[in-house]
Amino acid sequence: MNKLHLISVIVILILAFPVMVLVYYGFGPKLDPLGYGPSVISSVMLTVVSSAIASLVLVILLTPVAYYLARHKSPVLETVADIPASIPHPIIGICLLLINSNITPIGVFLHSVGIDFFNTMLGLVSALTIISAPIYLKSLQPFYISMERGPEIYAMSFGASEFSAFFNVVLPNSFRGILGAYLISMSRSMSEFGSVSIIAYAILQYPFYGVSPAPVLIYQYYSFYGLGPALTSSALMVVVGILLMIALRIVEKQGKDDRILY
Repeated sequence: MNKLHLISVIVILILAFPVMVLVYYGFGPKLDPLGYGPSVISSVMLTVVSSAIASLVLVILLTPVAYYLARHKSPVLETVADIPASIPHPIIGICLLLINSNITPIGVFLHSVGIDFFNTMLGLVSALTIISAPIYLKSLQPFYISMERGPEIYAMSFGASEFSAFFNVVLPNSFRGILGAYLISMSRSMSEFGSVSIIAYAILQYPFYGVSPAPVLIYQYYSFYGLGPALTSSALMVVVGILLMIALRIVEKQGKDDRILY
């Protein structure tokens, strides 16, 4: 057997071992009904929905940015874009609270028009969007770097601007790359704890009134009830994450098959 292959398998199994043990005990010897009760299901739904919305926002806002940075290297812009990934995530929650507070002019304005980040879906999605932005960019940039540039160069040779070439030529052929980056950023959003525990500890809006994001609820269960319910609810979230990764692998495989056929 290839030694590098053997080393890779061993290391990956070591990394996955704690999660495998958690799933076994969470759904096996330590299965706790509280860990898959209505509160947990609502929490998982909130996490999935908010992560999906945040990733959709990233698709709209950052897809053109990923294309631009793939074609025009900008160390300054890339460094600024990486900031959310390089600082402790509770800081993002603190930043959003500050922006939305009455001690800042923008916070006074936001409150005057009824916009509130604290314990709202808007605050939760805003935190997840900021946290996942670097992941989305880093996932989509290689797709554009590897994309055949002939069609866009051809369009620009006939007078199309780079902006026009992107929206009319590149974007229609970017579905698989965007979908892959979307799923990766959504997976990252679903795992976020630090920022959401500050800005959206529990949502106080319909239809998720009183529901906490799954990472926060798991922490609550561990703090209040001990390891049992936390294990089962954690195992449930692991399964949701695995399903998302399976979808990502299917998208990536289909993209490779399409390139081979091409």
